[in-house]
Amino acid sequence: MTGDDRNAIAEKARNWWRELQPDPGGRPGDRGTLARLRRCASIVDALFEPAVQTLARRCGARREGELARVALVAAVLAHVRSDNPAQFVARQIGPTDMAKVATALCKPVRFRRLLDASEFDECLTAFRRLVTLAGRTVNVADLARSVLAWPRTGMWDDMAAEKIRVRWVYEYWNAGEPDSGASAEQSIESEKELQS
Repeated sequence: MTGDDRNAIAEKARNWWRELQPDPGGRPGDRGTLARLRRCASIVDALFEPAVQTLARRCGARREGELARVALVAAVLAHVRSDNPAQFVARQIGPTDMAKVATALCKPVRFRRLLDASEFDECLTAFRRLVTLAGRTVNVADLARSVLAWPRTGMWDDMAAEKIRVRWVYEYWNAGEPDSGASAEQSIESEKELQS
């Protein structure tokens, strides 16, 4: 899966998540499925849920690794109560004041543990905790896109998991965008041009 594939799957996952959520307008959603997904102890447990298989079909997941990634996304999203599309998840949990690290919803030590999570079930536990720390309101598409590429096990693109982590570090610390490969000289020249 490429970055474009992850974006498309993230949108499908958000739509799937919305269908399960009870709507104040009267649509009941599927509270039973959400409750069962919240109780899943592992990715394998999540794979047994018919709603996860529905999401897998929508996303075109066929291989073992793809199915596991979709199940991970589903099991994590089941803990989200409302969507906050205005802010990236890592920025939401990071410090609001860079001089006061204590202002972070997710303290740096816990954030470091999240960055180190690499196995599917380890990621499941870490991201569930993260959603709880964020008050169960996060950017659903951003979370789905990130969780999809987070596990290093069976990764289709060796750099995808690392790129997601780097992006999260920059967003967590509100440090802007990661350098896309421009050399330091090019950056200095660009700064000089802006100053003149």
